[in-house]
Amino acid sequence: MAESRHEPVRSDALKNREHILQVAHEAFAESGAISLNVIAKRAGVGAGTLYRHFPNRETLILAVYRRDVQRLVDSVGRLLADREPLDAFRLWFETLADYVRLKHGLGEALHTAAVRDAVNETYAPVTAAVGELLRACEEAGSVRPGLDPADVLLLMGFMWRVGPDEAGRAQARRVMALAVEGFLPTRSTGLTA
Repeated sequence: MAESRHEPVRSDALKNREHILQVAHEAFAESGAISLNVIAKRAGVGAGTLYRHFPNRETLILAVYRRDVQRLVDSVGRLLADREPLDAFRLWFETLADYVRLKHGLGEALHTAAVRDAVNETYAPVTAAVGELLRACEEAGSVRPGLDPADVLLLMGFMWRVGPDEAGRAQARRVMALAVEGFLPTRSTGLTA
């Protein structure tokens, strides 16, 4: 009986946590300097509730980062179900670039050992997602066989180095077209591993 009394609390706590993470994601997109108290207010929870889930700013940033990366990784199957593989590849990398730009806007909070550990732990799932996209593109004949997901991820890093304005996005689209041209099956690069 005591167990059933605790279940709704856990469910509410999970809903609160998820809601706080969503609000924090949106708030950090606006400003990397936004306070935790403002996030709590926007989430409609007391500061104590926010601090129970996330004892400090870094903990909240890491939780948002991990949640967003997992959502991005999980989106591959849906994208491939709804779009042609190469289009899904492009859209996925555009979404990744938008997120990395947001992450870079969080300033000093992202230079700690804990954050570097979080980035390192998410590298494998992101690389696996790139591999899934590349396999679908290869099966569709959109890219040449044998592309290494880690190499493609490294190359596509240009996308989060352009400005967040329309000029930067236009540049990213142009450079992506150049990169994708290098992936095409008819392209002979003469490069060997």
